[in-house]
Amino acid sequence: MKYFINGTLLLLAYLFISSSCGIGEKIRTRNLEPETKMTSQPSAIKTGADDSATYLPLLKNKKIGVVTNQTGILSNKTHLVDYLLDQKINVQKIYAPEHGFRGTSDAGELIKDGKDTKTGLPIISLYGNNKKPKPEQLTGIDMMVFDLQDVGARFYTYISSLHYIMEACAENNIPLIVLDRPNPNGSIVDGPILEKEHTSFVGMHPIPLLHGMTIGEYGQMINGEKWLKNGIQCNLTVIPCLNYQREMAYSLPVKPSPNLPNDQSINLYASLCLFEGTNVSSGRGTEKQFQIYGSPFLPKSDFSFTPIPNFGAKEPMHKNQLCYGEDLTQIQKVTRLELKWLIKAYQTTSDKSKFFNDFFTKLAGTKKLQQQIEAGTSEADIRKSWENGLTEFKTMRKKYLIY
Repeated sequence: MKYFINGTLLLLAYLFISSSCGIGEKIRTRNLEPETKMTSQPSAIKTGADDSATYLPLLKNKKIGVVTNQTGILSNKTHLVDYLLDQKINVQKIYAPEHGFRGTSDAGELIKDGKDTKTGLPIISLYGNNKKPKPEQLTGIDMMVFDLQDVGARFYTYISSLHYIMEACAENNIPLIVLDRPNPNGSIVDGPILEKEHTSFVGMHPIPLLHGMTIGEYGQMINGEKWLKNGIQCNLTVIPCLNYQREMAYSLPVKPSPNLPNDQSINLYASLCLFEGTNVSSGRGTEKQFQIYGSPFLPKSDFSFTPIPNFGAKEPMHKNQLCYGEDLTQIQKVTRLELKWLIKAYQTTSDKSKFFNDFFTKLAGTKKLQQQIEAGTSEADIRKSWENGLTEFKTMRKKYLIY
């Protein structure tokens, strides 16, 4: 079921939608910090967070939990938590995903519970050993608000956090409001479908590597396909982006995580993140994360770099070692999952037996991709092997699209 809601009609629709456990509504997003500024975009686009007239009435006189991080900002750069407090909304707790509430932690780094120094609010970590809030961590919460900026890749863990929040809310009878934001890779649906036996926190659902949905649409899919434990469903309301279509270019106002500094890195992220399952660096420990790749085991070339510890990468792969590879900072925007760099690196590495590691299958969601590359299967034939899965996914996906 889809709800195309505009202006004042959204409140009326909410009264109907919130009475069921099913699928919600729709909205839009905005810009990156000065040092990470990306491309231009229409000023008419509004995120769910910016449509406060729609969601504030739903929060009045309730005790609120907020799942967010540094990406949860309004168009005027005010953080959602600060804005809600200014509007006298009774925010009780902040729930922080991978990288933490302020977005400063390394990928995979243990995030600890704590307190926000600005607001004094308690922060509950949703990473490490506590990916799903425990019932006692939800005590006193009447409604949950979720506002995270996704980038459209299956292994980007904010959608995994969404799954666990929805599950916890469903189990504890807490309604969930998702403030939707555009997907900067929203026009791309590509890659192998995850196989159930390879489910992990970097791949929880049978979807392609690039899913082409906003996080609000994705929440509707989780609910509609009954992917939560025991097939339960969350009382979900999606506040949609306004004046947005998924084909629109969208430049993020802040880094969604420490190692995605600009438009180019976000566009190349899905393609280059597959290197994280190999002995090739994707640029962590440099200023060009997910815009370059290289290793000490690739042939010497005109391009090289040396990873060193930096913000977001305390122990980068090949720390202090000279790496040869390719600089992709100036290539045109990719419109699919690119395999050519991965295949080239495998074919030219000094020892193919040491190229892949166990993490690659989790990232790919299947053992087949590694097997195909090792067997010398052409990129065209690899892509052909995805076609049936992608066709089935796109058919299923249509039920949940808002834009």
